[in-house]
Amino acid sequence: MAASAADQFNKLFHSLPNNPWTAAYEYSVDAWQRGVLYTDVMRQRGNQYHRHIAKRAPNVLSMKSELVMDGRELERPVNYGLLRIVPPEGTEVDPRKRPFLVVDPRAGHGPGIGGFKPESEIGVAVRAGHPCYFASFLPHPMPTQTVEDVMRAEARFMEEIIARHPEAEGKPVAVGNCQAGWQIMMTAAMRPELFGPIVIAGAPLSYWAGWRGMNPMRYAGGLLGGSWLTAMTSDMGAGKFDGAWLVQNFENLHPANTLWSKQYNLYEKVDTEASRYLGFEKWWGGHVYLNGPEIQYIVDNLFVGNRLATGGLVTSDGIRIDLRNIRSPIIVFCSRGDNITPPPQALGWIPDLYQNDQEVRAHGQTIVYAVHESIGHLGIFVSGSVARKEHQEFTSNIDMIDVLPPGIYEAEIVDKTPETINADLVQGDYVLSFEGRRMDDVLAIVKPQPEDDRRFAAVARISDINLGLYRTFVQPWVHAAVTPQSAEWMQRMHPLRLPYEMISDRNPLVAPVAQVAEQVRENRQQVAPDNPFLMAQQMVSKAIETSLDMYQEVRDWAQEALFMNIYGSPLVQDWAGLGAKERRESPRRHPGVSPEHRDFMANRNAELRSLVPVGGLREAAIRMLLYVTSAEGGIDERSFAGIRRMRAEKDHILSLQQFKDVVREQAMVMRLDAQAALHAMPALLKGSSAEEIRNALADMKEVLEAAQPLNARAQESLRQMEQLFEDAARRAGGDRKRGNGAAATAYAAQAAETLPARTAPAAESKAVAQASATLPLQGMDEEDAPARKRAAAPRKAAAKRAAAEPPTPQASAAKTATARKRATTKSAPVKTAGAKMPATANPPAAKTATKAATKTAAKTPRARGASRA
Repeated sequence: MAASAADQFNKLFHSLPNNPWTAAYEYSVDAWQRGVLYTDVMRQRGNQYHRHIAKRAPNVLSMKSELVMDGRELERPVNYGLLRIVPPEGTEVDPRKRPFLVVDPRAGHGPGIGGFKPESEIGVAVRAGHPCYFASFLPHPMPTQTVEDVMRAEARFMEEIIARHPEAEGKPVAVGNCQAGWQIMMTAAMRPELFGPIVIAGAPLSYWAGWRGMNPMRYAGGLLGGSWLTAMTSDMGAGKFDGAWLVQNFENLHPANTLWSKQYNLYEKVDTEASRYLGFEKWWGGHVYLNGPEIQYIVDNLFVGNRLATGGLVTSDGIRIDLRNIRSPIIVFCSRGDNITPPPQALGWIPDLYQNDQEVRAHGQTIVYAVHESIGHLGIFVSGSVARKEHQEFTSNIDMIDVLPPGIYEAEIVDKTPETINADLVQGDYVLSFEGRRMDDVLAIVKPQPEDDRRFAAVARISDINLGLYRTFVQPWVHAAVTPQSAEWMQRMHPLRLPYEMISDRNPLVAPVAQVAEQVRENRQQVAPDNPFLMAQQMVSKAIETSLDMYQEVRDWAQEALFMNIYGSPLVQDWAGLGAKERRESPRRHPGVSPEHRDFMANRNAELRSLVPVGGLREAAIRMLLYVTSAEGGIDERSFAGIRRMRAEKDHILSLQQFKDVVREQAMVMRLDAQAALHAMPALLKGSSAEEIRNALADMKEVLEAAQPLNARAQESLRQMEQLFEDAARRAGGDRKRGNGAAATAYAAQAAETLPARTAPAAESKAVAQASATLPLQGMDEEDAPARKRAAAPRKAAAKRAAAEPPTPQASAAKTATARKRATTKSAPVKTAGAKMPATANPPAAKTATKAATKTAAKTPRARGASRA
């Protein structure tokens, strides 16, 4: 740093002109003009603020919209409304594409940040041809509005969207930004049947999580003594909580930007920065209000209590909010540069809710996460580069995400280059892939610390105590002193709102600035970039910014140390009632599995076992693809693009939902008993012609290899499947030449009895034996996991599997023949009664994500004798 300062000084010294008075004069003129233009921008900001708050329903959407449903007219009225985004001229909406619902946070600012610019979440969805809706809200809440009322309204909005798009392939996508993320998740847990994939961007769900030395905002509740101050602020606002206080908390996190950099950047670039600055300030200054009970529920149950992820929230009608009820894929987008919602708070709910990978899969939950390396909190929603990359990729591949099997995945996005294979299958400038991850990978990001959980548990207990004391001894006096007029005066005098109020044309001392600024623009004299005084100004600005950054680091360190020492004290924890528990016992336990869910899983597993020998060519092709892609690991958008193109060529003979149902069922069969499923494949192929079998094999190979060359393990798996399909095709061709019209069951039984006796190893038996012995199995429930782990090694991340050795055959031919004979006992289609899903449990719907399955499902003819769709 000293060297950098010396370099700047030398540069400044050598830039001194022969006549310093000339440089000083030029700098003075420029500085005076900049000051006038800067003041005029502040004046425009104030005028813009007054126009914005005067609107009945202000928002900052960049596209036109029309009101579809008014939440004030619902049975439990709320200040929300459902808007339909009107596509810009020249943009066509495809009625078969699933609609999008974007929900913005009601956390101090007004609505619209999700569609603030053409390059935004809404803009990306509209340009991709999706019908798009926006859940907007008014500045003031309805008098009796609660968080549960908002959840019911959002569910009603989803019902309306579904009713408006009967042709759409799939349920609507819900996008929840920041605080709207947990709101959408709670609604989806209550009404899971309404939701398609859920995207939560910068949304906190685990509020105690964080990295030491980096995330100081989580300590605020403890240092303030809990939520009593929230209650008093609402009481002083006559029952309403001013959202400006939430915005101020945000600004306090980065004093250098708040007190200096933001305004100095405008001053330094006032000739070019005004329009961007005013556009952002329109949203930043549009503060909204919450009802006192709303903000108290949020602070007590989420920010301080942290009860959401562990199933600790119960609605007023006695229903537990369990995030495991969500049946749709959940896409979590967060950033390491986000100091509001750091990755531990965005992802910590996963280990809070589940103990291992088996529990995730047993509840049929698909979780995809993406961690940006640097973008800040607001950049997640506002940044054009993020919209063009992450949001664009999520939107264009949302159907692929919806087909992913249950489990945890990381989304990886790389640039498309001239060397990219099958670049015509890639939409945009980036290639999206999904890599399988384990709970340990999530824990490596979250880095949970049980001793910190005890500290935050103590905060929650003390917060309840302080809140009770406030309500008993202080609240009656506050209610008696506050009037509507005093509440309004306090709101208008808020430190964040006051500059907007004072610096506008309503102030007679400010109004003349407009005329002076116009004259300055006509006679603008900008100083040269190498002016020594301008360079000195920049050095002073940098020094101020650095000083404020140093203050922030010291302040954050002091707050963390104070919090750790106070709430880490055994005396404080005992006073909070935690001393009765063992020190090693976690204050937050994982939610248990209900008996209904266990019964459901047992019945469902029995049903799936009966489906092992059922099906035809389509089911056999999907099993092959599941097997090969499980060895490959990564799932690439190019493969699914080929599937999408194939469906279009075949005029969508198999709907997306039908395809997902078939793939989901086969994925669950494979995970339950992969060896039996592979042994049954020859029986599934026996009813098809040689041409049909070879065409299906060629189609699957084309899609499997669309993304990139397969790794060694996947190549060996593909070779085994090729042997199996080729053997079946040869037998099918020979059968027809001989005019043999034997039934499928008899043919499969004959093959099972004769293959082991051949002098040469039967290709079919060898392939099936190798496949069943080496498939990376993943148990559907925790009880089956040990046996499955003994049968095959767990699947690792794709990056660690590239050099894996080819698998070795282990199953005997006799065992293969026995399994195939057992599989042929049912040649006719079998229909089994599905177990009824318990009200509070998820169906273990394995939304399978093979890279290729749909292409085969759409293109391959249905095998004779097999009737399952």
